[in-house]
Amino acid sequence: MIVESSSEPSREELIALVRAQAAQIAALVAENAALKARIAELERRLGLNSSNSGKPPSSDGLKRPARVRSLREKSKRKPGGQKGHAGETLRQISEPDNIENHFPPACAECGAALTREMAQQGHAARQVFDLPEPKPLIVTEHRAHTCCCAACAACGARTRAAFPEGVNAPAPYGARIAAFVVYLAHYQLPPEARLATLMVEFMADLFGVKLSAATLAAMSGADVSSAAS
Repeated sequence: MIVESSSEPSREELIALVRAQAAQIAALVAENAALKARIAELERRLGLNSSNSGKPPSSDGLKRPARVRSLREKSKRKPGGQKGHAGETLRQISEPDNIENHFPPACAECGAALTREMAQQGHAARQVFDLPEPKPLIVTEHRAHTCCCAACAACGARTRAAFPEGVNAPAPYGARIAAFVVYLAHYQLPPEARLATLMVEFMADLFGVKLSAATLAAMSGADVSSAAS
């Protein structure tokens, strides 16, 4: 005689069991992902050497990486600009920004003193192309005037002009300096750890502007696309 067991789990117990197994599976999946990430990081560290990181050659030990030879075939062309190539030689311009006249102080033969009044017609010219000297900031004062309505005697209202867009504080920085900060921060990509310090020192040395880290952060996150105009 076969006796059937009456210890079958109830519906509530099955639901609890499924939930527990689902939680356990989720924990195992998360642990597996973390272990894979750790393995990948360890493999990356093991693969670092003086040729693919900032590690010094002395840290390579006996496992120095083999020098990678270029797969490019040796060219028969001579180094430098090729024949027929359009050059980019710097050339003198007809109207320079500044002219500096130089006169010889003494005669090259007898040593007698010379003055500019003794100069003859003609001269030899050489032009130097260089960056302009940094200048301090240009300060523009915006004045919003108030006018009294004279349309009718009963009105007499006073209306003040609105300030231009972006002039929303007593002494804000302009859009051009903000655009320059964005260019340095996001295009030149200085080291993140020294970003604020480098930017503060650079702006102070170049323009005499002492920007705070908070101001730099606000400028970096601001929309200054209109500054290009």
